[in-house]
Amino acid sequence: MNWYTNNRSFPSSAMPTKESKPNLSHSQVTETVKRLYGLTASVIRPLPSYDDQNFYVAPSEGGEYVLKVMNSADSHNITVIELQTHAMNFLNQRGLPAQTALPTLTGQLMSLEEFDCGFGLQKYLVRLLTYLPGTTVAKITCSPQILYDVGKMAATLDTVLLQMEHPNISVLQREDFIWNLASVPLLKQYIHVMDGDPVQTVVKAVLEQYQIQVVPKLPLFRKCINHGDFNDHNLLVKPNGPTKYKISGILDFGDMSCGYFIFELAITIMYMMIENPNPVDVGGPVVAGWESVFPLNEAERDSLYLLVLCRFCQSLVLARHAVTQQPENEEYLMITSKTGVRHLCHLWELGKEEVERKWFQNAAQFGQP
Repeated sequence: MNWYTNNRSFPSSAMPTKESKPNLSHSQVTETVKRLYGLTASVIRPLPSYDDQNFYVAPSEGGEYVLKVMNSADSHNITVIELQTHAMNFLNQRGLPAQTALPTLTGQLMSLEEFDCGFGLQKYLVRLLTYLPGTTVAKITCSPQILYDVGKMAATLDTVLLQMEHPNISVLQREDFIWNLASVPLLKQYIHVMDGDPVQTVVKAVLEQYQIQVVPKLPLFRKCINHGDFNDHNLLVKPNGPTKYKISGILDFGDMSCGYFIFELAITIMYMMIENPNPVDVGGPVVAGWESVFPLNEAERDSLYLLVLCRFCQSLVLARHAVTQQPENEEYLMITSKTGVRHLCHLWELGKEEVERKWFQNAAQFGQP
């Protein structure tokens, strides 16, 4: 988990706190799985999570699952989580490697349960999701081919979600959701956390350019539902031959919201750059994969560079803000922040024309003999 994946719910009126994070014991997990799903857990082990609690569960009846226990703050957002769960099932039915939720014995895809985790009885939303095997993209060396596949998968996901219908789909509008790229202007209220840091000048300039360059083009962008967090920790791969990989899982739909196709592409490029030794080279294959499914229009192409920078700014500013709220977690929250700052400054110094030339030329040549 990196600086850009932390504190995903931030900021909201019900922002998760230490008191809201579940802390179930193994015996509580065993009892819950038996009571809700009729399964006997033979293997239980904790999985990493920031605000929630996740367990790998292998029942003696067969299969592999993840028991996901939402924090008590986010457990109030039942309609949003229900829609995320519906979207995961919808994508899976159409051949995309998303997790699915196992229905409870009474046919529900989630259940609101009361537990005492040391702060009195609180309600936590519980789901049992299929366990997807694989390695996160963050742990492999990303070849141009896997970057192409990531771009293609991101575009495919957004195109498939266009077909999804649900009576509560309007909850994905998520006005002022801080992680949506439409919310970039909201960063101004947090930019003071970077006072004294030279990179603040770059962040301010990027925000100003967003208003000038991107806002007038918003009506020309094509709308969709965004996954919103297509990062190297939320994508699983498994070996496909001696030197290749194929995408085997898409995780974490917690940042889903209504947005634009170009937002998803910008977010994907930014996250694929983070751990790459040659970050500027990432854009070409990701764009090539994306455009094999959904070619960009002129306004979208012209905004891509700036939107990638905007995502760096969101991540950087919000990570810094999280540190002011949780100073004891500074090392954890800022674990790869230096890399992100370096990439942001490097892209800014190269400038729009140079970066776009490289991305679009490389994309056009990708796969050519």
